[in-house]
Amino acid sequence: MFNSNFISINNVLLRKEVIETPFSCDLSKCKGACCTLESEYGAPLNEEEIVEMEKVLPLVENIIPQKHWEEIEEVGFYEEKDGELLTRSVNNKACVFVYYEDKIAKCSLEKLFFEKKSSFQKPISCHLFPIRVSDFGGEILRFEKFSDCSPALERGANENV
Repeated sequence: MFNSNFISINNVLLRKEVIETPFSCDLSKCKGACCTLESEYGAPLNEEEIVEMEKVLPLVENIIPQKHWEEIEEVGFYEEKDGELLTRSVNNKACVFVYYEDKIAKCSLEKLFFEKKSSFQKPISCHLFPIRVSDFGGEILRFEKFSDCSPALERGANENV
């Protein structure tokens, strides 16, 4: 099943494109599209991340749009779907933790981290995006292509990153 398209590191399989694809986020061009992908589901979470996110929830209220806060108050900031924990999204698009600065979607959790108001930066799935973690009897990391990330592919190629 696993062939030369995979590399094994510490019992984690990586599809080769994870390390071979030039990629460097270009926020000025994508406008934070990874935080606002059209989808019924938000970012995958683990239980430890949920605990950390709950700690800073009161601080998030003053950062995110009112509609996002109302969503959190009404149904919470995460949900479980088919055994997977996920952030909620507003209108099947923006993550509930998104705020906007100069028309760029940004993460309120990360803002709190950079302001030294939290020791939690953001979920690992957000850090890794567009690398996705799958589990087929063991972890597999794969690079998932999104058209909104094409500026990052171009920048990565130009910067050889």
